[in-house]
This record gives sequence, structure tokens and C-alpha cells, in this order.
Amino acid sequence: MTRWIEAAFVRGGTSKGLFFREDALPVLGDDGDTSAWDAVFTSAMGSPDSFGRQLDGMGGGISSLSKVMVVSASTREGVDLDYTFGQVAIAEAAVDYSGNCGNLSSGVVPFALSAGLVTASDGWHVFRLFNTNTQKFVDVGLGVVDGQAAVDGELVLPGVSGTGAPIELIYPDPAGSRTGELLPTGVAREEFDVDGRRFEATLVDATLPLVVVPSSLVMLRGTEAPGAIDASAPTMRLIDELRRTAAVRMGLCSTPETAPEVVPKVAIVSNPQSTTLLDGTELPAADVDILVRVISMGQAHKAVPGTAAMCLAAAALLPERDSFVRGIIERNNPDWTGPEVRLGTPSGVVTASAVWDDDAQTVTATSLFRTARVLMIGKVAVSD
Repeated sequence: MTRWIEAAFVRGGTSKGLFFREDALPVLGDDGDTSAWDAVFTSAMGSPDSFGRQLDGMGGGISSLSKVMVVSASTREGVDLDYTFGQVAIAEAAVDYSGNCGNLSSGVVPFALSAGLVTASDGWHVFRLFNTNTQKFVDVGLGVVDGQAAVDGELVLPGVSGTGAPIELIYPDPAGSRTGELLPTGVAREEFDVDGRRFEATLVDATLPLVVVPSSLVMLRGTEAPGAIDASAPTMRLIDELRRTAAVRMGLCSTPETAPEVVPKVAIVSNPQSTTLLDGTELPAADVDILVRVISMGQAHKAVPGTAAMCLAAAALLPERDSFVRGIIERNNPDWTGPEVRLGTPSGVVTASAVWDDDAQTVTATSLFRTARVLMIGKVAVSD
């Protein structure tokens, strides 16, 4: 039997996903069991699909197109909206709630305005959101026109055709989103033994846990297109083993086999180099501070997850020179002081910012500009 559930299809940044009002979904039990939601989300997105295309649902067969958001008006003082992010697996009937999504976070307020969860007069507004995945606040600034989020604007977002109205994401107190610490192991460079080889990586947690590793250590130049990385089975196996080992070191799981699927993500970083982008244009080395290729849900991202971009900006401000991000940037630009970091991604330059507090010795905020658009409002089919 098919059920129809009210939903919207929303692009946020370089991701797309289904957005639901919480009151349109089954009520979850007090024990935190999400199985009722999981059944809705996997059916709606077309998972599991052994062909990897999610043709029988709304998913697009890659991690950035297989996502859901659940949004509600908040009862917390000073907070406008609560939201929960779910990463829907493609080949399995599973949903991972272990992290937040920076790209889709930019679509929460546009969806909420269209769904009547919040209202606002025309002009620029800042809304405070509470992300239930990380138990952290997110401030979202955007323009409102005729009661809806502005769409037209001049902001170019790498990986998205055309231009759009800017949406500013500000993450106050981003450190320790899942681990409780900016540096979960207390040092800016960790050593690992993976598959009989020695590795070094920076483990950092600001907006999300991230494993930062130089491209040379995983047999890459750093300029590869996502498809070329995905096609290298030995490299992908090595990266996955490194990710799972790092997850244990960061306290996210007890064994590599039980590592969450969403976090930590892996950022492969390298020196600025001239690269060919996915649209065929050339990105000069002088236009970036660092090159990055992010592995998310077992695939190379075609741009960069928003939370990963902000985490890399935070890693760039670490006073420890052992941080691979800071080390690469300062080696190529000794005069760099931040707070902005220009990330060279497969789709172009993404700029993220972070604020460092010398007294507290931590990052007190990260920020990023995105665009978003509500693509469809209606009902989605769910099979019982």
C-alpha cells in the first residue's frame, strides 16, 4: 500500500534532499528509536538500490543527493527552528543521523517559510536554528521577499549553475560537535598504522569530525576529479580503513567496524596547483590557499560538504604548526593570517571562515555562504 506524506524537494548549497515537517511524520518513541522515520525516508528516497541509482525514489544515487531534513518550530527560548538531518544510504535500507549537513542547512529556513513554520517581513533576517544531531546552534541570515526566502541574487556557488541570493550560515561554538573537543586526541597530528603502513593525519572536530590527510599518503596528487578517485579501488579501500581507524581514535566508536557512515569525513589536502574543474575550465593555483578532495559516504564529493569546508577553516587557525591545513597554507603563503580560507574543490573555489579565540584556545565561530531554492512542494509516495 502506498501512503502520501507532505514534503518538499529542496536544493541547499551543493546538495538536494527531501524536507519534512516533523508533524507530518510518525511520532517517535521516547526511547529514541528512529525505525518509523527510517522506513519513510528509505522508501521515499528509493533505497536500498543495488544498482546505485535510486530510480524508484527521489534520491540521485550519490551521497549529496540522498538526504533528508526534518524541521519543526522550536519550543526552545530564543530559537526559531529545530531540525534533524538524515543521510540515507543508497545500497542499504539505513539512515545515519550521526552528523549535520552544512549544505542542506541553508535550505531549512526557505523550507520553513514556505511551510508556514516561521514568518518574516521583507528584508534581511537572522534565524536561530538548533541542530538535534550535534546539539549545536546555527544562525542563518537571508533575505525575505513577499514572505518567502529570496532566490534571485548574484552569488555564484561552485558546483551550482547560475547565481542565487546569498544565505549566510554561522556556526557559533562549533568545536566538539560530536566528540566534545576541537582536537579530539589533544594533538594536531596523529600517527596511524593502517594496512601495515604508517600514516599521519590531523583529526579535528568543528561543525563535524574530519580526518585531514595529505594527498601523497593516500596515493593521490590532489588534483584528481572525483570520478578518478572513486575508480581507484586500492585508494578508496585505504581511505576507508584510515577513516574507520580514525573514528575509533576520535571516540566515535569502539571498533573500526562500527564506525558511523556519515562521520568522520576524510579531507585529502595538497598544495595549490592548477587544476581542471568539472566544467572543463582551469582553476589557477594562485586562486586557492589549499586544494581539497573530500570523501563522504564512500564517494569523492563533487564540491565540498559545507560542514567540511568550515572545519577546514577552523583547522587552518590552529596555532599548532603540526596541523596539515595550516602547514600547507603557511608554506605557500607565509603572510596568510585568515580568517578566510580559499578551498580549491573539483567544482571551483569555496571560501569558508573561522574565528579563533586566543584566550580560550579554540574556534568560537565558523561561517559559509550558500544559496538554496525550494524546488517542489507536494506529497511523496512511501510504500508500507
